[in-house]
Amino acid sequence: MKKLYCLFFSLISLGLSSQNNSYNTTEEISCMEAKAHANMFRSVQSGAQNTYDINYHRCEWNIDPGVRYIKGAITTYFKPTTSNFNSMQFDLQTSLTIDSILYHNILLTYTQTAPALLQINLPGVLPMSVLDSITVFYQGVPPVTGFGSYENTTHGTAATPITWTLSEPFGAQDWWPCKQDLNDKIDSIDIIVETPQAYRVASNGVLVSELQSGINKFYHWKSRHRIAAYLIAIAITDYAVYSDFVPLSATDSIEVLNYVYPEDLVTTQLYSPDIINTIKLFDSLTIVYPFADEKYGHAQFGWGGGMEHQTMSFVVGFNHGLLAHECAHQWFGDHVTCGSWQDIWLNEGFATYFEGLTEERYFPSTWQTWKQDKINHITSNPGGSVLCDDTTSVGRIFDGRLSYNKGAYLVHMLRWKLGDSVFFAGLKNYLTAPGIAANYAKTQDLKAILESTSGQNLTNFFNQWYYNQGYPSYQVGYTQNLNTLNVIITQTQSHPSVSFFEMPVPIKFTGAGQDTTIVFDNTYSGQTFTTTLDFPIISAQFDPELWILSKNNTIIGIEERPGSFNNVSVYPNPASDKLSLMFDLKSKEDVRIDLFDISGRLALSKTFSMNTGKSTESLDLSGINSGVYQLQVLSDSFSHTQKLIKK
Repeated sequence: MKKLYCLFFSLISLGLSSQNNSYNTTEEISCMEAKAHANMFRSVQSGAQNTYDINYHRCEWNIDPGVRYIKGAITTYFKPTTSNFNSMQFDLQTSLTIDSILYHNILLTYTQTAPALLQINLPGVLPMSVLDSITVFYQGVPPVTGFGSYENTTHGTAATPITWTLSEPFGAQDWWPCKQDLNDKIDSIDIIVETPQAYRVASNGVLVSELQSGINKFYHWKSRHRIAAYLIAIAITDYAVYSDFVPLSATDSIEVLNYVYPEDLVTTQLYSPDIINTIKLFDSLTIVYPFADEKYGHAQFGWGGGMEHQTMSFVVGFNHGLLAHECAHQWFGDHVTCGSWQDIWLNEGFATYFEGLTEERYFPSTWQTWKQDKINHITSNPGGSVLCDDTTSVGRIFDGRLSYNKGAYLVHMLRWKLGDSVFFAGLKNYLTAPGIAANYAKTQDLKAILESTSGQNLTNFFNQWYYNQGYPSYQVGYTQNLNTLNVIITQTQSHPSVSFFEMPVPIKFTGAGQDTTIVFDNTYSGQTFTTTLDFPIISAQFDPELWILSKNNTIIGIEERPGSFNNVSVYPNPASDKLSLMFDLKSKEDVRIDLFDISGRLALSKTFSMNTGKSTESLDLSGINSGVYQLQVLSDSFSHTQKLIKK
């Protein structure tokens, strides 16, 4: 799911798409989704038992968008997966009334248990793995939950009625009998909707027919791709319809079918073709659009952002970032769907990152800003894991900082750690793996495939960046003596759940009209590296392309050879467990030495009583951690401050 820019965006719906390149503010698309979800909290009850496999749904509905009411018949073809199968369950709100339930023309008994469980008693025990069918006839007023699952609103100055659905994550049960948990994809669907002839119906798959019957019309959509229950959707209003096309070859293309408000048609036609290059990019980086034999499409609706309904995303407007995000979900969220709401980042993190990849490819001047905005948002709080730790809270599931942005940066860092060729090959393997392609996946599935593709062990990476919390801050010191470069990298962490973040650390060195970026494989804090560099360093930059999620980093160049600073010389630098201080004083006096860490905390303090003339004292550093420090030497007659590296 994706969501909005800021409140002003929802007020104008489409007109603010005047800038197709969207990142001129740190208030990104996901910020408004969090606001839209703010009150969507629901105590999640145990859902329908997973004792049967759904092969097919035929969904027949009678809906007038001017009236909040639904009447329907849901025919389900299924195979029992357990023995002694003599009853079955659907998720359905008790506010919807059952008219009857038919099994081979036999009326069945049933019970409805609040808030949303339908228990159906079968006439006997059905055999395992044998295809069978049942039809549930029902009607009623879908509950107003503040959830967005089934909405009746209006659009335009004429206040034209519109009905639309949005079932992610727990809302399908609000308007149709289904099995809404993430455990059973439906192999195929037919959706048949009767509505007044003034309206059109947008839905999943291919439009088979549009037939008039008296004052009403029947719209028949079908899809023969596997689909999760929460991705089945309808939207009904007086849509204007047109298509864009994505070329696949000289003789083949993907239709992008757009159902838009008539008042927005002219503006929409200017911006919707932007999706053509987006789909071409995603095809080239992963696999061909998974539903190319059916369609892709957009339907305008009245929610704060967008929702990636399979083959037809519902969107509030046609801004580049929003369209790119929802389109990316067709690969990450629809074709391969998170197997648990704990793993929602597999949907939202990937869609957010692929939205960013369109910036990298088509708007390179904003790519660095896109990444920095994500870092700023993620590090605005020291804690929080990508793993969703409260799946009863819709606000936590769709946390823009964690599920979207930190999830996206986890993907970005995987790309950095694995390298482009291996990373994108791994994603192709993930999207095509047996049991995962067109199915559900969890984080461990992705990890195993990336490990198999790369040959790398990613356990530490996922423990640090996915399961646990926070981010690192780096303190880097370097010295150069002729062509020899010494670098020490220390690290602090924003949250105690991680003691150290292992990452390849890139540092860019510049001088003498040239530059080079050296990558240091940083596996522990205080690690030192020695390499060669054949030009004198004038400046150094930590992680210039923002590959690592980090904050408050420092990088300091330090003189290696002892020098005379007023009345004291300090060596060696970098130092191990012992630091020597050589004094040349004109009078007897007390000298205090203070050592401060990068946060300004006093790490060590000692006072020496010094005699006139030259003398040397030593400072024991064995009790302090490796890192970059500030050394202050203070007496009545002089003071001296310099940076010091402790190895």
